[in-house]
Amino acid sequence: MNSKTNQNITIGVDTGKFQLDIYIRPLDIYFTVANNEKGIKEAVKTIKKHQPNRIVIEATGRLEMPFIVACAEAHLPFVIANPIHIKRFAGAIGQKAKTDKLDAQLIAHYGEAIQPALSTLKPAVMQSMSDLVARRNQLLVMQTMEKNRLQILPKALAVTIKPILTVFKNQIVKIEANIVKLIESCPEYQAKNTILQSMKGIGKIAAASIISNLPELGYISNKEASSLVGVAPMNKESGRYKGQRKIQGGRHQVRTVLYMAMMSAIQSNPVFKATYQRLVAAGKPKKVAIIACIRKMVITLNSMLRDGVMWEAPKV
Repeated sequence: MNSKTNQNITIGVDTGKFQLDIYIRPLDIYFTVANNEKGIKEAVKTIKKHQPNRIVIEATGRLEMPFIVACAEAHLPFVIANPIHIKRFAGAIGQKAKTDKLDAQLIAHYGEAIQPALSTLKPAVMQSMSDLVARRNQLLVMQTMEKNRLQILPKALAVTIKPILTVFKNQIVKIEANIVKLIESCPEYQAKNTILQSMKGIGKIAAASIISNLPELGYISNKEASSLVGVAPMNKESGRYKGQRKIQGGRHQVRTVLYMAMMSAIQSNPVFKATYQRLVAAGKPKKVAIIACIRKMVITLNSMLRDGVMWEAPKV
């Protein structure tokens, strides 16, 4: 509560690629800043003067992350709101018009009326986890290379490779332990982790990769989720030419981890096992079938995180 005005101050932030639209409720103050280091610094300085109870910013992608980091560093209370919840709130109050200012006002109104729980996310922890997952992948690649050399080099040289493999194994185990500690340090990560790992095939590393490298999951549409991972098929057509639909772009690190998760899921998860077998039986190449299953997995996980529900296999 702002001690000077004796009011509960709620701030709504509408995030754009190039600017932030900010509305302070109930003071009816609206201003914009550039969505860059200078603009964010200016916004934080202005916001701190009003001692807000809650700063609500809509999760639309990674565009909001620099502002969230700045809020965390300034010890400001922030909420990363689900766009679907805000859209439903707009429907409930009958707001249909859309401008940047109206969106910022809507987000502030949502925060004041619903009072969503403050975020406990620590951006530094998110970055550390992303770095650990990336380093684990690097070690796995080097481990595989050494294992391949072990198969082709003379046995006399095996003694030079086995100690290196032991080092790789020990380092991977240490990194995995650190990833678990980071997840356990944040209640929001714990909640996400529990939901993600309730799906057979998603283990601690896949869950950590999603949490750190795909924070939008649960806040975006299924199509956007597939595109971000890079498993949405893209048409290749021009005039009479009709090319094969292929995947492209996306976040390679997450896709690589989910590919390995799917290799496990088609063995242990009856839903994905049946989907994979059906696609292969229909003549789809195995790799295409696996990518289709990953797309189904991403869409399902997106819905689970959005609704806060655990995995439940469809009843036959």
